[in-house]
Amino acid sequence: MQTRSSSKIVGEPSTNLTSTIPKRHNRRRSIQRVELFSLIETPVVTMADQRTMEQLFQAPTEGYGDVIVIPAILVENYEFKHGLLNLVTSKPFCVFEKEDPHAHIRWFNKITSTIKYRDVPNSSIKLMLFPFSIEGAARIWLEKEPPRSILTWEDLVSKFINQFFPPSKTTNLRNEITNFQQCFEETFSEAWERFKDLLRACPHHGFTELHQLDTFYNALTPTDQDSLNVAAGGNLLTKTPRDALTIIENKSKVRNSRNKPVATKVSTNAPSSSSTPQFPEITALANAVKALVLQRSPPSAFVKAVKEICVTCGGPHPYYQCLATDGNVFLEYRDNIQGYV
Repeated sequence: MQTRSSSKIVGEPSTNLTSTIPKRHNRRRSIQRVELFSLIETPVVTMADQRTMEQLFQAPTEGYGDVIVIPAILVENYEFKHGLLNLVTSKPFCVFEKEDPHAHIRWFNKITSTIKYRDVPNSSIKLMLFPFSIEGAARIWLEKEPPRSILTWEDLVSKFINQFFPPSKTTNLRNEITNFQQCFEETFSEAWERFKDLLRACPHHGFTELHQLDTFYNALTPTDQDSLNVAAGGNLLTKTPRDALTIIENKSKVRNSRNKPVATKVSTNAPSSSSTPQFPEITALANAVKALVLQRSPPSAFVKAVKEICVTCGGPHPYYQCLATDGNVFLEYRDNIQGYV
């Protein structure tokens, strides 16, 4: 015999089972509501600015970071001497028209290479001292750079060279090197020194050593080319670039003046060709010069004789022949004349 309750369990679905289904849906909805509320940002309550208007109008003290970042130095017992700072500031880079940034970097490297501190990198010393070696427009350029934008010495050199050595200047110097020519009455030593100055002014010219030697050799006069070949033993091309450079350097140290024509003084009163038959060219040249001088010289002017006038009596005779000074009659005149003399 089945009871009512048991019939519900066997024949019909349980009421507890049916009641759990909506509960699951409600749980999902509650989870979704929690996630939705979590996505909504709750307003952050900030405190009101309690500064006065005077404080708000003051200039900010932030944003003054150094452009150059000095690496951390663990050593503390080092100090730059006053004489070193004076040496660094003795030749500041001021961005003049003929000032070379490459020369400034070379000069700065020579100074800083003599500074040695234990456990202090030399690059850090250069970064600390470089701002003291520039002034004027160069100092303004460095101050305009973004804060903490220069981290290494190589970065500083690259920015400095690119700022004050533009590509147009590089192109002009490369053209001067390529079109180099020995000037008139310029000795071999002078030409070689001028050519090296052009190479030194543009260290990043990109020309190989062979190109440099070929350009310089072709720029010489035929006389200097022959003398250079003689110094090389017959032909400079038979030498290696290193040996050819050594020969040029050795020849440039011998500072011989260029052979110049000697001008001989020719007298306009030279004897006729019959008196000097052994030098007919000199006689002809002397006659030509004499004829040219006679043609261009103005006619001689007559010089008017200057008559002497006595300062005592006004007569046409010198004062020392004046009769008025003789005797005792005109003693006062004689005294005046003697005093005048």
